[in-house]
Amino acid sequence: MSSDARAVGVVLAAGAGSRYGQPKVLAAEGYWLERAVAALDRGGCDEVIVVLGAAGADAVEIPVPGRAVHAPDWSDGLSASLRAGLNAAADAAWAVVHLVDTPDIGADVVRRVLDAARTGSSGLARAVYEGRPGHPVVIAHRHFPELLAGLNGDVGAGPFLRTRADVIAVECADLATGADIDEPG
Repeated sequence: MSSDARAVGVVLAAGAGSRYGQPKVLAAEGYWLERAVAALDRGGCDEVIVVLGAAGADAVEIPVPGRAVHAPDWSDGLSASLRAGLNAAADAAWAVVHLVDTPDIGADVVRRVLDAARTGSSGLARAVYEGRPGHPVVIAHRHFPELLAGLNGDVGAGPFLRTRADVIAVECADLATGADIDEPG
């Protein structure tokens, strides 16, 4: 597939999960990671990258077809993970950014948001759940430089997306809650 049509899924899973008590990439014996990789793969991504950090590749079994990328500066926050993922997806037309701690999001959500980004003129789309912004977020390659230039600290694409009036909000509450899990139980 040519790079002008390729979508790469990026699972952000580098954090230490301090509120959760362990890196979330290890939660539920790897089930959350398995769900995230499967959602991206079955939702239309041609490749799936898993960004690791606190839990290194020696501690995590990456489900097929995912591949691991290490964010060496993961402790700097979410921006470091997103930067590593986007750099690893540099040859893709689309990055589909997903979080490891949203296990109820499936392929149907990913497909819906990716389709909206591909057919919209902005190349930007994000899932919303009853109007609440969530993941996945789809970003066309042409936006990577601006997004990367603004990344800092423990924030991801949110500040960049809030500056744009052309982000397509894709309602997905009929498919998932989109809730991220920050604490056990």
